[in-house]
Amino acid sequence: MSHLSAQGMAIPDMAAAEYWLRHVSYYRLSAYWLPFERPKGQPGPRFVNGTSFDTVIALYEFDRRLRLLLMSAIERIEVAVRGSWAYTLAHQGGPHSYLDASLYSERRQFHDNFSRLAREVGTSPETYIDHYRRTYDDPAMPPVWMVAEMMSFGQLSRWYSSLDDRALRNAIAKPLGLPEVVLVPLLKHLSTVRNSCAHHARLWNRGFLIRMKLPQKPAALAATLDFNLGAGPAQLYNSLVLSGYLLQQIDVLNNWVSDIVALLATHPTGDLAAMGFPRDWQTRPMWK
Repeated sequence: MSHLSAQGMAIPDMAAAEYWLRHVSYYRLSAYWLPFERPKGQPGPRFVNGTSFDTVIALYEFDRRLRLLLMSAIERIEVAVRGSWAYTLAHQGGPHSYLDASLYSERRQFHDNFSRLAREVGTSPETYIDHYRRTYDDPAMPPVWMVAEMMSFGQLSRWYSSLDDRALRNAIAKPLGLPEVVLVPLLKHLSTVRNSCAHHARLWNRGFLIRMKLPQKPAALAATLDFNLGAGPAQLYNSLVLSGYLLQQIDVLNNWVSDIVALLATHPTGDLAAMGFPRDWQTRPMWK
């Protein structure tokens, strides 16, 4: 604490600061005071004037609540995709149609996906999987509605994206209100966002290397998205917009967007630029 204080950070409550450093760690918190540091090489103290440890903690808490909200959204999106994937494949070709290698664009990827899934089925402690293993031996793999429940989000995304038939991919995407050409890269992107949330990683100003394809319709969605993107990693704003849109397709009565707006109002500095928010975001259709 004395080190931070000597570098220009105000610490109003030493006991509280000691608690946070002990139970959260110096290293984790350092990611949240980094925006308040002067550029290296500039004369003067390490932190800009007015930097307070309390503001750092407020930013940390904001980020924690943001992760919880986004995780809640992605959970519902993931469940909806699982259901649509399983229903569509079963309806088209029966309970084990997902095992038909001819459905997939690349046989090698199919066999890789299958091998991973087979290993998980073989060792799964889930009661319903154990019951299937003990009761059936042909086919050895459970029906699609069972394996859909045990796949990771990333694994589900790979099985879906590798389907060769665009019409089939679109049929799976239809309940979510987006074409497959948008949903396929979006699920890959949201899988990486979900992993960041699940591992309690910093989220608010993170860039994501797996980018999305932004839809041009419906009009209200396109008018809410920010198409002025650079070539660097994707920022969080469009992830939030598309998550909110998908939730509206799944549950029209959900309050997630208003919960996000309420949380944004608590941002310690009020500067949302690091999250990719455009200046006029509040005037855009989804946020009104």
